[in-house]
Amino acid sequence: MGSGTSSSSSSSSRRQKVQVGWYRFVPFLGYHHVLMILIAIAIILLSLLLAGCSSSSPLIPDIFLLSIYYKKYTAVPDTAQVDYNLHSAIENIAGDASLQARVGYFGICINPDGGSWLCSNNATALAKEVDVDQDPLNLIWLAAQFKDMIVFPYLIIIAIIFAFVCLLLLATFPGWHEETDSEGSDREVKPFPSRPVSQIALALIFISAIFVLVSVLWQHTASVAASVIAQDFGNGAVKSGVGTSAMYKRAQLDGIGSLEFA
Repeated sequence: MGSGTSSSSSSSSRRQKVQVGWYRFVPFLGYHHVLMILIAIAIILLSLLLAGCSSSSPLIPDIFLLSIYYKKYTAVPDTAQVDYNLHSAIENIAGDASLQARVGYFGICINPDGGSWLCSNNATALAKEVDVDQDPLNLIWLAAQFKDMIVFPYLIIIAIIFAFVCLLLLATFPGWHEETDSEGSDREVKPFPSRPVSQIALALIFISAIFVLVSVLWQHTASVAASVIAQDFGNGAVKSGVGTSAMYKRAQLDGIGSLEFA
């Protein structure tokens, strides 16, 4: 009993020492440190968004802008369709194909038969990996056209660069430190950061937030339009969807920009 009590008391004392050691640094955590953490998280998330569908690594194919895949379903009739029976011909051409194609900013991923993903930035190389009956409607080519003609990643790249420069500028902000006053007592002081540096950092993160907002809204609108057209054209044989990653990543830098203004 005595040994058990002593071991538990020693472990609790170690935890208390760790907590005391941690809390010693909390007062030295400045507002700019919080901003630096948020900006770093935003840079990582935006980088992951750009890396979507660039490789077959785990979770990377799940980050995409547009998904097009074969799936049989009841065709949707409409009075504006001159030849409603066209869907029968499309269904016959599609056959039993089950290929799925996903498009990212810099790559395309395909899943021909429900197995592993094949990813590349070269659509021709992907097309050579499948048979004709696996992609009879040329969804790989359609995905490549969307990536080459519509996707524009460079605003996000510029936003990441500006956010990184802002992160470096925030790292130059002075933090809490101890000084000895005229009476010989130690006191904690924190000088104000340089006004020009603060203004430059604010301008950079504001521009980054605007670029991310414009780019994500632009790409999401384009993805929705392409998704609707692809599914309607393949009425009864092709389904499509938009990746949720393209919708919500803009909140990162937008929130950081509002914190900067505060």
